[in-house]
Amino acid sequence: MQTVNKVPELRDVIKTWRVAGASVAFVPTMGNLHAGHLKLVNEAKKKADYVVVSIFVNPAQFGAGEDFETYPRTEHEDREKLDAANTDLLFLPAVADIYAPDTKTVVTVTELSDLYCGVSRPGHFSGVATIVCKLFNIVQPNVALFGLKDFQQWVVIRTMVRDLNIPVEIIGVDTVRESNGLAMSSRNGYMTDAEKQVAPKLYQTLCAARDSVLMGVQSYPDIEWQALVFLEKAGFEPDYFSVCRSSDLKKATAEDLDLVLLAAAKLGKTRLIDNIYFSR
Repeated sequence: MQTVNKVPELRDVIKTWRVAGASVAFVPTMGNLHAGHLKLVNEAKKKADYVVVSIFVNPAQFGAGEDFETYPRTEHEDREKLDAANTDLLFLPAVADIYAPDTKTVVTVTELSDLYCGVSRPGHFSGVATIVCKLFNIVQPNVALFGLKDFQQWVVIRTMVRDLNIPVEIIGVDTVRESNGLAMSSRNGYMTDAEKQVAPKLYQTLCAARDSVLMGVQSYPDIEWQALVFLEKAGFEPDYFSVCRSSDLKKATAEDLDLVLLAAAKLGKTRLIDNIYFSR
């Protein structure tokens, strides 16, 4: 596996691939890699001749008081995992390689960025859209892969690519879970052992809500309220639990067939997000 830190060097490598007629798949990450990230890499290998993975902890998507400084950085272990997965190139830039000191441009996907996580994390999705747009301009991949654990992020990126005519195919990859159902996340390491015993109840709540919908319960506000009450009693500090249309994340109605249940809650100091998407 080749590792590069600078944008011009990355572009030179990819140019040689392009001249040879090869295709490129891209997996952007913030590092501290787990099995979910490696699934993205393995899926990427099926989609293109070469796979590029980036590791960049993006300051623009962290708000005041969030964990940018303490976000887990495990570069050595990440390199070993990517090398073992036969990644072709690791892009490992510094903040100064990505953002000019006087950066003025921000990419914002309106409406979608102001829902759900966008309410409790204002500016977060503008930071996500901006860095993903920049990385797409740098790497210029044929296809890019994202985990569907953050379903809202996936919809934001998919919409940005459509609206800006960015020639990249966006592929969502199913969430990888622990044996107890907990969605794998780089932030799971923040939890205490006791909290890790409670955390799977977030997914269990999603499953119960999905089953209610599939059994014909059409009072979605009641389903949402019951889920929030259960989570609070279980020890979570719920942020939201919403029954949405999967296409645009608007509140679902009885006529909608393709749905996604979105949930976010704090457990101790750790903010967890999860979802289930399905058709009824």
